[in-house]
Amino acid sequence: MSYVFSETAEARFQKIKDIFPDKRSLILPALYLVQRDKGFVDQESMEYVAERIGEPISLAHVYGVATFYTMYNKKPVGKYHIQICENISCYIMGNDDVMHHVCKKLGIEKGETTKDKKFTVSGVQCLGACGYAPMMQINETYYEHLTLEKVDEILNGLE
Repeated sequence: MSYVFSETAEARFQKIKDIFPDKRSLILPALYLVQRDKGFVDQESMEYVAERIGEPISLAHVYGVATFYTMYNKKPVGKYHIQICENISCYIMGNDDVMHHVCKKLGIEKGETTKDKKFTVSGVQCLGACGYAPMMQINETYYEHLTLEKVDEILNGLE
């Protein structure tokens, strides 16, 4: 196993590990630390998290958590990870137009990364901003009440 937390992630892990009396509760923040470090959560890092948390947490348990939540990237993503909500509220308000527009503008399909590794576009289920549909999340920032013009402004601001 070659993955280890960065110095910053290790310091954060040490700070939070005693906050959670039930070790299962430490899985989510530990996976988040991995993703902040590495950009994605893979088998190697899941093994590391299971080992760091220790008994009774198994690799199978960490894997189950990591694969259940869509917030964890299972493969590398671009510098800007564009996640477009595909849940019903966003769908009714036109997320399919937003998805098509973003993909066309970037020259990729949903689930792909641009050749320069700058952008990845993903469709995701509910981001919890149904009242602000259609919306998307780029890295950790929400963009709401989207129009195609607003999407162009946001993307042009990233380039």
